[in-house]
Amino acid sequence: MTIFKSICPYDCPTTCGLLVQSDGTRIFRVKGDPEDPVCGGVICRKMQHYEKSIHSPERIYTPLKRNGKKGEDCFEPISWDEAVETITGKWKQALSEYGPDSILPFYYSGVMSLIQRFCGDALFNRMGACDLVKTLCASAKGAGYKAVMGDTGCLDPRELADSDFYIVWGSNMKATRLQSMPDLVKGRKQGKRVVLIECFAGEMAEYCDRIVLVKPGTDGALALAMMHVLAKEGLDDADFLQNEAVGYSEFKATLGQYTPEWAESVCGVSAQVIIELAREYAAASAPAIILGSGNSRYGNGGMTVRLITILSTFTGAWQRPGGGVCGCNPGGGPFIDMDRITRPDLRKNKGRKVNINQLAMALKGEQGQTPIRCLHIYGSNPVGSVSNQLGIRQGLENPDLFTVVHERFMTDTARYADIILPATFSVEQSDCYSSYGYCSFGAARKIIPAPGECKSNWDIFCLLAQGMGYAEKHFQRSEDELLEELLSYPEEGLQNINDAQRETLKIGGMISLPFADHTDWKTPAGKVQIINDDLDVRIPQYQEPHGGTYPLRLIAVPSTETLNSIFLEREGLVQSRGAMSLVMNPADAADRSISDGDKIVAFNDMGKVYFDAHVTPLIAYGTVAAVGIFKSSQSANRNLVNALHHERLSDMGEATTLNDNTVEVRSLTGLQESDLDL
Repeated sequence: MTIFKSICPYDCPTTCGLLVQSDGTRIFRVKGDPEDPVCGGVICRKMQHYEKSIHSPERIYTPLKRNGKKGEDCFEPISWDEAVETITGKWKQALSEYGPDSILPFYYSGVMSLIQRFCGDALFNRMGACDLVKTLCASAKGAGYKAVMGDTGCLDPRELADSDFYIVWGSNMKATRLQSMPDLVKGRKQGKRVVLIECFAGEMAEYCDRIVLVKPGTDGALALAMMHVLAKEGLDDADFLQNEAVGYSEFKATLGQYTPEWAESVCGVSAQVIIELAREYAAASAPAIILGSGNSRYGNGGMTVRLITILSTFTGAWQRPGGGVCGCNPGGGPFIDMDRITRPDLRKNKGRKVNINQLAMALKGEQGQTPIRCLHIYGSNPVGSVSNQLGIRQGLENPDLFTVVHERFMTDTARYADIILPATFSVEQSDCYSSYGYCSFGAARKIIPAPGECKSNWDIFCLLAQGMGYAEKHFQRSEDELLEELLSYPEEGLQNINDAQRETLKIGGMISLPFADHTDWKTPAGKVQIINDDLDVRIPQYQEPHGGTYPLRLIAVPSTETLNSIFLEREGLVQSRGAMSLVMNPADAADRSISDGDKIVAFNDMGKVYFDAHVTPLIAYGTVAAVGIFKSSQSANRNLVNALHHERLSDMGEATTLNDNTVEVRSLTGLQESDLDL
């Protein structure tokens, strides 16, 4: 039995180092690597039994072909030769009859390693297929931060130990930033205060000294009112802002309208609490705002993050260790040349842009657009995770659409495939990893062979390229050869690492890289850009979210037991999480004669979804929250919360607005569905 170093491949800012016990054919145990520079051996419960997923009896081991209706679990095994011939035959037909705009690759964060996640781009660039705009998660957050800070690195979470006051703003850290939780716990023991600003406090409530519940989509109003107080009471660092920022005076002149009383009417936080929060923030020397992504998933999401980022500079906190924002771009890269993976040079046309959040719209087809005839899905389960679930299902049911899915399990999306290709786990392939939350980078080598006829994304796309007759050498090498090339020609972020770190990357493991200089302003102006003349809205201001006509604002929040739609094959985790629940404020529940545990239905113009009611004062009035992503089989009508999500985009970054929807909720207790006017 041997212990190998590996890396968690999933969508989390940490990218934890793992120790994997294996005999070379099977994985027996997985635990955190105590030598890992980021997680220090602390990993989530989901990955503590990663081997149960790898060796799950529900796993798909051979290519499958549909032999029944789309959406049903009706498939038969086929050979790889038949699969490749069928897929490439359909592609060639679509290219001939409709052109490259009829072929859409679709992927996101099912695997976060760099080769396996992005390697399909080379094939689809060579083909000239659609260019997927991958903005499903937090691109509005990134755009809002970048509008103010450019490429300036924010706090690496390991710097939070130096902070003396914490605002956890829209982040369930227990689910998404577990490795930073010890800093909060230790900080409170040292007398450091922790304030939580959230729509639904949930699991974070017990770790915080104060909970501020805010109406969904109105965080920007709270940030503006806090800056109003800071400016009015002379608590802003005027010297710092005059010297290190662009537009301070002009922006400050607009703050008079954003009084705490105005903000109370918008966001539901009392004016007195806003004043107290602003003063407490100003009293700290090195306050840190730990910023989540949920508050960016609105029609005003980019502006919201822009305002919170400006607030983080208002007391000059960025000048001091531990002061500023954590949760955006920590800097440190680039590490490798991504063009060596994605090969944009192979594209000879300007590909049709399709936004990942508007898959249903693309499949339906707009007037004058080429219809999508071939859909190739990998690293994603859009039926479970992308807005407008009913529209996506309708599109996938189209008999004229040919769909291929790379998968390890029979997901809700895989059920609509014409061909399913058996995919691999991270321990069955080689790759490199760039953390999006820390200044770190790593590489992991294949530990065990892929079981059955499973193949990595890299191997699958090389096979398909050969089936298309593409003769480029890029498609004729192994993933290990590509990994060696990437590490042999590093980008700036890896060029100054020492020999020991190079050896770590060679054999496998994570390395730590220097933290950013937080006052080395990497913006076009060379300063903090409070006002940004390159934007349509140059002076930051409050903007309303999309909203809707129904009385309750619906948000989706993460679960500690699962991650997106991953780990749904793990019965223990699924049972621990329980049934699909919708969290409600007691006043909202009472208004509708709903009690905790009641069967309820949430509905809007998009659809209706059944839940169990969970009533708690830890959620803002007028708000309901769906926790986690489930399988359709766990739903009474097979609809999931994304059936209630519109395809509208954010103000910046073309991102999802999945938290910017409204619903009504009614009790099903004692009623028949026919009694409900939906």
